[in-house]
Amino acid sequence: MSAYKSLWWTLIGVLAVTFSILGYFGVEVYRKAPPLPKAFVSESGELLTTKNKILDGQTAWQSVGGMQLGSIWGHGAYQAPDWTADWLHRELVNWLALAAQAEFGRSYNSLTDKEKHALLYDLKLDYRTNTYNQHTDTVTLSERRIAAIRHTASYYDALFGGDPSLQPTRANYAMKEVTLPSTERRTRLTEFFFWTAWAASTERSKGGATYTNNWPHEPLIDNKPTSENIVWSIISVVLLIAGVGALVWAWAFLRKDEQHPNAPNQDPISTFNLTPSQKALGKYLLLIVALFTFQVFLGGFTAHYTVEGQGFYGLPTSEWFPYSLVRTWHIQAALFWIATGFLAAGLFLAPIINGGNDPKFQKHGVDVLFWALIAVVAGSFIGNYLAIAQVLPPEVSFWLGHQGYEYVDLGRLWQVGKFAGVVLWLILMLRCIVPALKQKGDKNLLALFTASVIAIGLFYGAGFFYGERTHISVMEFWRWWIVHLWVEGFFEVFATTALAFIFFNMGLVSKRMATVTSLASASLFLLGGVPGTFHHLYFSGTTTPVMAIGATFSALEVVPLILLGYEAWDHYSLKNRAPWMAKVKWPLMFFVAVAFWNMLGAGVLGFTINPPIALYYLQGLNTTATHAHGALFGVYGFLALGFTLLVLRYIRPQLIFNETLMKTAFWWMNAGLALMLFTSLLPVGIIQFMASASEGLWYARSESMLQSETFVTLRWIRTIGDVVFIIGALAITSQVVKGVFNLDSQAIASLPSEQHDPTA
Repeated sequence: MSAYKSLWWTLIGVLAVTFSILGYFGVEVYRKAPPLPKAFVSESGELLTTKNKILDGQTAWQSVGGMQLGSIWGHGAYQAPDWTADWLHRELVNWLALAAQAEFGRSYNSLTDKEKHALLYDLKLDYRTNTYNQHTDTVTLSERRIAAIRHTASYYDALFGGDPSLQPTRANYAMKEVTLPSTERRTRLTEFFFWTAWAASTERSKGGATYTNNWPHEPLIDNKPTSENIVWSIISVVLLIAGVGALVWAWAFLRKDEQHPNAPNQDPISTFNLTPSQKALGKYLLLIVALFTFQVFLGGFTAHYTVEGQGFYGLPTSEWFPYSLVRTWHIQAALFWIATGFLAAGLFLAPIINGGNDPKFQKHGVDVLFWALIAVVAGSFIGNYLAIAQVLPPEVSFWLGHQGYEYVDLGRLWQVGKFAGVVLWLILMLRCIVPALKQKGDKNLLALFTASVIAIGLFYGAGFFYGERTHISVMEFWRWWIVHLWVEGFFEVFATTALAFIFFNMGLVSKRMATVTSLASASLFLLGGVPGTFHHLYFSGTTTPVMAIGATFSALEVVPLILLGYEAWDHYSLKNRAPWMAKVKWPLMFFVAVAFWNMLGAGVLGFTINPPIALYYLQGLNTTATHAHGALFGVYGFLALGFTLLVLRYIRPQLIFNETLMKTAFWWMNAGLALMLFTSLLPVGIIQFMASASEGLWYARSESMLQSETFVTLRWIRTIGDVVFIIGALAITSQVVKGVFNLDSQAIASLPSEQHDPTA
């Protein structure tokens, strides 16, 4: 420990400071969330809606897919509108129409500029003025605004209720007919949409920004970027440049060149006899590629809905599998197979850590975990279907069906099951790790690996700190603990440490280099990554300090990605260290791809939307989808597939990867992902950005924009990238299936009989 004391203290200090920041301002999220008042009333005292009705509307929204059907405050799907921005604009237009008739007896468009300006002044005053009374816990609304709200609500009731006149609109929004059958729940839904728009248009304090920091851009009421938004955006760019400069200097002056140890004549990992628990991992690999293939085809299916909103080449598929459902399955399948890839890598390493032995009943635990994963996947997918089909009773939809929140869509019961599975994995890992920690010798690398395993096992539990009727600002805080902190933070540390551990056990790098690299990387990733969670919350009902913290630290998240070119070369060059390394060439190539997409997808495309001023106009547009695809698949997808190939290579010792299949898989998936991003998603996002900046977010996500000739053409062009990617995906799936079942005759001839069992 003493040799790495400064690195350990740096990591501990980083964790202490960053989690203190996250916790302190997390309390601020609770305290400063937009009020959910006891009641909204008219000036004469008439009751418009209540807190409980708004929360009932929130649960109705969750049951139809929530963030998988349009978005709220910019978070969610991109085909239907952002309901906050759309509702707000429609309500404002209705208010102006009512005011023009009342004041001038004419339509608003027929008024003179002077008359329009007078009404716009009154409009801004009516909407931005905060009439929330803390003592009575009520909000008072003008009679004209209430009339505008009712006009707007009638449109949404017709849209979600299946009014035949709005069928083309539902098709353009990829909504199924009769999205929400219950008239009462549709009424509650409109009240929830109204409240989100109220928070987005009402000043937190007189003359200040709205509860959502003036998001969305809406020129009619002067919703525009705040001065704080601009200042912290500039600071974030300066910090990025400073951080990159500091890292380059540190790399140049502090890095000690260390000679790699001489590579052994034989792969040390292959000298261990396969344990029963390792042999049992074949079925995990099959599950990974099965879910991966399912997810890839669902991606193409979901993308097609953006041009043919209720069908698939003429088939009325939305009656059974609407956009909100297949998008849910697409994202959930990705999370399941990527997580399974990481779990399999850990379970493979565990016996090696334990000296090549399984603890008692380890294989049984591995088998139980596998079937638990199957149960959670099947149960959650079925629950998603029943919820969106509105078959489940409303009171159980959140628990058994659909939570409505992107990336944690699975019903709460299945979320509990998933957490239980991750905890079981943690127990299986610790049963092998703890005895190794008790042995003498340098255990620093193992200690860091253990810490990352514990973090993965426990931090998913952050998803239980909110419930079905939790304030959406508070829910967003905890949801991003999973999506950002659990996935992007601790999975990153686990992956870095696991790879270092593997390369050390192969005899390719020294233990010192592996340990130093892992500790330094962990500190760099978590320094920006932990408080950087807040960059997702700029406009989710939070205050300026949250924006400042998010902007500052999210800039630092990009800094360590600068050196990933070196990491890529380092991984790539390992294949030449020893002749036997040719057998793991393709897993190494996938790790090279991880470094590339970490730089481009997570770094470049991520920072494009991270500064507050950028995200102000880009939140909820296809620029976010561009970053999401480049980072989630480009980094974690390729990493999970690399782990899959590595585990496959060792549990089938005589396997020789098929060069044709692997070249097709690697190059076609990389090319397909690049084509998807840069010929379709990014161009659509850039055009939307221009519309958002000039007209407002409502227009960038409007029906006319979504179905413009340019957008439709760009979405058809995406088919090229999708097809290329699918070919690559089928190639790697074929390789894994052939490997697990020993379908290569040359490999089968030389394998011991006990390793022919495909059910292991």
